[in-house]
Amino acid sequence: MDFSISHLCSVLIILIAGVAHCLEITSQGPTSIEKASSESVKLDCQFSLAPEDSGPLDIEWSLLASDNQKEDKVVILYSGDRAYEDYYPAVKGRAHFNSADPKNGDASINLTGLKSSDTGTYQCKVKKAPGIRSRKMLLTVMVRPSKPRCSADGPTLEGTDVVLRCTSSEGTNPLQYTWEKTSDNKLLPASAVLDPVGGTMNVRNASTSSSGTYRCTAKNHVGMEECILQLGITPPPNTAGIIAGAIIAVLLALIIIAIILFCCCRARNRKKYEKEISYEIREDVPPPKSRVSTARSFTSVGSQRSSLGSMSPSNLHEYALKPQYDKIPSVEEYERPPSHAPLPPPVASKMAGPNLSRMGAIAVMIPAQNRDGSIV
Repeated sequence: MDFSISHLCSVLIILIAGVAHCLEITSQGPTSIEKASSESVKLDCQFSLAPEDSGPLDIEWSLLASDNQKEDKVVILYSGDRAYEDYYPAVKGRAHFNSADPKNGDASINLTGLKSSDTGTYQCKVKKAPGIRSRKMLLTVMVRPSKPRCSADGPTLEGTDVVLRCTSSEGTNPLQYTWEKTSDNKLLPASAVLDPVGGTMNVRNASTSSSGTYRCTAKNHVGMEECILQLGITPPPNTAGIIAGAIIAVLLALIIIAIILFCCCRARNRKKYEKEISYEIREDVPPPKSRVSTARSFTSVGSQRSSLGSMSPSNLHEYALKPQYDKIPSVEEYERPPSHAPLPPPVASKMAGPNLSRMGAIAVMIPAQNRDGSIV
């Protein structure tokens, strides 16, 4: 029994001594780092070798997959005394070994121009047969808050609830919002209710004393931004005066429309009356006497022409002097008033009966007529 216990103790001592002298990761820094985007970070991985570690040195940095179904991504590699820094396209040109010769015990790397997509768990694995060690580090790349936008919801009237809003479109959570008053007594209204996560401040039953300049600050672990809001609380409007003014305006508009319609109707009636008067004047004018006389003479001549006999040549000169009633007057002669009726053309000379007979004339008897054209 004593032999067995002593044997076990010797074995444990040998094992502990062997472990103490093999490859070890000596870095003691934090395993969780938070950085802002566009900044740089150093992922520390210091190691020490034992005399027994005689194999080739291999250093591998990889980004561990968050899902077990996915594969880890090798970021940078050192093998065969050579560094391979462009292994992972997402960090190409941004990942470098901190030491020009990692064999000296410094396997740390530097990441520059950080992006939010660089967030994840990185593992440093150092292998030198027979020793092998690894170290994991959580890197969180946070985005600074963008400049927030301050605004007031709804009407800023006295006696109402006024909600002030502060919103930052960019920034890694958790974001915290704080409100403060920078004018007057620099005290927030007593009825103000703050929401540091949503970024709102509800001022209940606001009064004119709530007016002033307010500042909202949005911040997270890597930065902060702020905006300024000028709040003015005004008394409620005089609704009775507004209603009365609206009614008066409507009445004035109706009166103007009525006046315009009255003037239009009156002008139209006046034109209609003037046309009727002109028609009545035209109807009262008697027709020209020449029209009746001429028409009557046409009838008389036509009725008597068939009953006329032959006339002696001695009476032909009288026929030549008489107006020719069998000639149809023109439109101008028919419409001309009696006072303007044209006189018959004068007879140049009287022709004797025998001469007319030799010329082939036929004697026609013309009955005597009065001025109205009637046969006597």
